[in-house]
Amino acid sequence: MKKYLYNFFIFFISNTFCCAFEYGYTINDFKYVKHNHSELSYQHTWCAKNNGIEEYKNNDLTRVDCLTKYNAVEFDFANKWAESIGQALHYQKMTGKKGKVVLILENPEKEMIYFKRVKDLAEIYNFDAEYVTSKILNLNKNKKCPYLDCKCNK
Repeated sequence: MKKYLYNFFIFFISNTFCCAFEYGYTINDFKYVKHNHSELSYQHTWCAKNNGIEEYKNNDLTRVDCLTKYNAVEFDFANKWAESIGQALHYQKMTGKKGKVVLILENPEKEMIYFKRVKDLAEIYNFDAEYVTSKILNLNKNKKCPYLDCKCNK
């Protein structure tokens, strides 16, 4: 019985979390995560809605994705959840504003686990966290966003 439960658990976990991302390969066989829209499209939309300054340049030449009245915001896709935390904390130090991670969830049902990791660490290390989905982009009937430089329009 224990072996059956263990096998079921492994099957469930691997099928639930292993396939959260869709991968592609370059001509040199480098693996990458495919995304429907560019990070910049999410950044443009969110930053405009929050009256922020995009690509704010710090003294050390790093760039905050969006600087608002209260936050220095880093945007990243769910597969880069850990990297986004380090960047947000660095921007917090550089700007004196509270760091914030806005995690992009293209498939919220499968990727929410990554946001929960960020949220848990945000409570411990005193930064803010939220997530966005493609709904923020106001896609048209062809699932294209309004930004001509987005992947969906190429």
